[in-house]
Amino acid sequence: MTKSNMYADAKTWSPSKGCEFDCTYCVPSFQRQAKRQKHICMKCYRYTPHTHPERLLKVPNAKIVFACGNGDIAFAEPEYLFKIVEAIRVNSSHSHKEKTFYLQSKKPSCMQPILKLLPENVILITTLETNRDEGYNKVTKAPVPSERYNQFLELDYPRKVVTIEPAMDFDVDIFGEWITNIKPEYVWLGYNSKDSVQLPEPSPEKMKALAALLEENNIPVHCKTLRGIEL
Repeated sequence: MTKSNMYADAKTWSPSKGCEFDCTYCVPSFQRQAKRQKHICMKCYRYTPHTHPERLLKVPNAKIVFACGNGDIAFAEPEYLFKIVEAIRVNSSHSHKEKTFYLQSKKPSCMQPILKLLPENVILITTLETNRDEGYNKVTKAPVPSERYNQFLELDYPRKVVTIEPAMDFDVDIFGEWITNIKPEYVWLGYNSKDSVQLPEPSPEKMKALAALLEENNIPVHCKTLRGIEL
């Protein structure tokens, strides 16, 4: 149970860990942090997808809980994903404080089987760094942006959030339409925060234009690494 580096006021809860999407920008963050686990769990150390059932009932006492934040739940077996959801339901029913759970994946379709089981305090999240598919396979093995957008859009669930971080160069009108169609409760927006990773990035003008477009459509923008840009 650790403080999340991705989301303010959140703690990470990891009954499953690891990912095989191999995003270049995750190497200096999640994967490097995993190297500290060598003395605890070799699968954690290697960032290999695996489960820790002993953690299912050890949910952090936090306002926001980022479930399985040290990996991607797309790599959890469906049966185990149901167990994660049940643990969330049990904890939510026993908690005396208002608590929100984040469930995030770069393959949103993996969440389709659990939609009807989710309590109201769960928010589904996906990362969309750009609307451009071309060259995206140089950054990650995850589904390309257009595929991921369509998967997330098709999830019949009322509470969604989009993370645009690290932002990669995009087309303001197309990307803004995507996000507006998803109707997220809010959006996280920021540049890559790791100097060791080079990505094709949008100009400050594009970031401002996207933020303005979203707010015109009543979608709040939560700022992350913006390098001095004032939105």
